[in-house]
Amino acid sequence: MRSRARAVAAPLSVQPFRLHFAARLLSWTGSAVAPIGLAFAVLKLGGGATGLGLVLAAGVVPQILLLLIGGVVADRWSRATVMVWTNVMSAVAEAVAAGLLWTGTAEVWHLVLTSAVCGAASAFFTPAAGGVVVEVVPPEMRHQANALLKIGQNSVKIGGPAVGGAVVAAAGPAWTIGWDAVTFIAAAVLCACIGLAPAPAKVRTGFVRDLKDGWADFWARRWLWLMVLQGAVVVPVWLVGYQMLGPVYGSRYLGGAGPWGVVVSAFTGGLVLGSAVALVWTARWVGVVVCLGTGAMALPLASMALNAPLPVLALAACTAGAGLALSMTMWSSLVQERIPADRLSRVMSYSTLGQVLPVPLAYVAAGPLSTMFGVRATLAAGAGVILIAVVAPLAVHQIRTLSLAPAEPVDDEALVTAPR
Repeated sequence: MRSRARAVAAPLSVQPFRLHFAARLLSWTGSAVAPIGLAFAVLKLGGGATGLGLVLAAGVVPQILLLLIGGVVADRWSRATVMVWTNVMSAVAEAVAAGLLWTGTAEVWHLVLTSAVCGAASAFFTPAAGGVVVEVVPPEMRHQANALLKIGQNSVKIGGPAVGGAVVAAAGPAWTIGWDAVTFIAAAVLCACIGLAPAPAKVRTGFVRDLKDGWADFWARRWLWLMVLQGAVVVPVWLVGYQMLGPVYGSRYLGGAGPWGVVVSAFTGGLVLGSAVALVWTARWVGVVVCLGTGAMALPLASMALNAPLPVLALAACTAGAGLALSMTMWSSLVQERIPADRLSRVMSYSTLGQVLPVPLAYVAAGPLSTMFGVRATLAAGAGVILIAVVAPLAVHQIRTLSLAPAEPVDDEALVTAPR
């Protein structure tokens, strides 16, 4: 057991990874409470489901416009430096939003604007953060590093939504958003200490050429774009059902922010459980695990559609969280293993773009649709769509046989036709 514990914690012996881990952990303590504060701030301002959809969509549109540029930037320059400035940018936006709410001058359009700024920062942060692990952690430790990051992310969030709901009920949403701003600043300071060097060779190539190379790497891997296509269906449906309509459902059927915070905490508890399983278990068939884990995300939406009791809904959310964390950890390890480090951020930017591209339209459309058909009927439809999207890729042999390969050089061309 001691030997297994040492192996599991091995990535923490690498100083740059410790700094990266600590920075992400601090930032996540703010992200754990900020979304519930933002949701109920919009509802308090009278925005309703449509207003909340606009705010959430505003956070995604800049990602769509800037993600590909963010991927090239992260491959050209120091990923740690990119993370510093994007954290600072997000901190300023969240501080402005909190100040407007504290002074009572906030309007929905203010939150739309600050959400857009955070979305723009995320377009550069996400590809950079995704490539840091392969720079600072040896290949044999990467799966454990990914699992540790997931456990850290979700451990601080397990009680965050419940705390956030209590803070919103007692003092208002501004305090949760203000805390998010503080944690962004702290994360920026830690990222500044990582000190990763840029890849000089990539600076000499043209920007357009870098984009084309990233697309070629992405499109050459059939397994990759097929799973991204699945994400393009599941991600917007899940975000609409859980992040947007969930608080509305909680307000109408559960009694407000407090009970909904319990559901969100159950989901994050499941995320911790799934991350812990991934830490000690490497699946043989990654494609099957990713699909089945993703399918668990239909359970909370179906439970809300059926107006299930709060304990049942919490259990469904916990199961969804466990499946999602397990699938995401396995998927991250697979992508890091099969994509060269100097092209990883660009390929990840195409992957992320494919999944978030439909999200703004889904956010904008969900408000009127839920008004027309009802919140519960919309949630039921979402659960059905997720299940269909999960089953479809399993009909492809290449997806069913995806697995993590040994820590040795792998022929890229072989990945296209015969993944292990």
